[in-house]
Amino acid sequence: MSSLLRNRLTKRALRPALDLLDHRIQVQVDRASGQLRREIASLRAESDEGRRLQYALGLLLDGTGRGSRRIPPAHEMNQLVREIADLCGDETHAERGAVVAFRTLVALEALGVGRLAGSTSNICGKLATVPLLSPPNGTILEIGTLYGLFATGLTRMMHRAGIEPDLTIVDPLAGSQIQPGTAQHADPTGTPVREDVVRANLTLCGAGSTFEARIRPGFSSDPEVREAVSDREYGVIVVDGDHSEEGVAADLEWVERIVAPGGIVVLDDYGDSSWPGVQQALDKHLADGSSRLRMLGRASTSAYLRAK
Repeated sequence: MSSLLRNRLTKRALRPALDLLDHRIQVQVDRASGQLRREIASLRAESDEGRRLQYALGLLLDGTGRGSRRIPPAHEMNQLVREIADLCGDETHAERGAVVAFRTLVALEALGVGRLAGSTSNICGKLATVPLLSPPNGTILEIGTLYGLFATGLTRMMHRAGIEPDLTIVDPLAGSQIQPGTAQHADPTGTPVREDVVRANLTLCGAGSTFEARIRPGFSSDPEVREAVSDREYGVIVVDGDHSEEGVAADLEWVERIVAPGGIVVLDDYGDSSWPGVQQALDKHLADGSSRLRMLGRASTSAYLRAK
């Protein structure tokens, strides 16, 4: 057989068939090569689009101008949902609340002036959990507001739950964030901490809300400040002021007198290693069992309590 294939006449006779075979092979190679080029071009276009989307998402959610990036990993949000569910007893509502809270956080920092203080999970936890705990009324006291954006978000979340909010804010509003015992640094937003900024942000609550909110500049430890805002029983009190053990203890002592029966108290930065005085103060406050406040649990780095 090998000698036959080497024969000149045989080669000449087989050439048309071999040429046809070569042609068909080349056609298939060209076709495959063209398909491969198209697939490579498609992948390159998808990659370029992905980079553009990633860049645009970074502009919206990275930490530039606010210090904290707003891109939580899935496991972090899943853990938060479980913690909220443990507090409110409903995983479906917990998940919905956490997702809506995240969207609210992103929207407020995009439209507002300044930033919300704290980690994404802690902010979302507070925004979602408070309405789910069904406070006895919508009268809110926030001790420490920074730029007022958390108060704005909480007001919107209360509206979503069908609770009409009535907001009171206590904060020094002295131009920068004040935390006794710590060095004061320029805020990453470059925005001054002032009452006009807070009121500008409160307009995001909806028409008329900025005029209904009561803002009392000063420290929560000031007797005149306490007297001015101790005229009602609060269904929700957010304690996020002086983070020293002494400061938190003093705020909790005041809260005992002004929280409504069944009211919700949120103690921010509980369990946060950066602020050990917060947990120390609450643990001591509850130690002898005489407090009106009962610990419900914790979500992220905030403790939730209900008043007797």
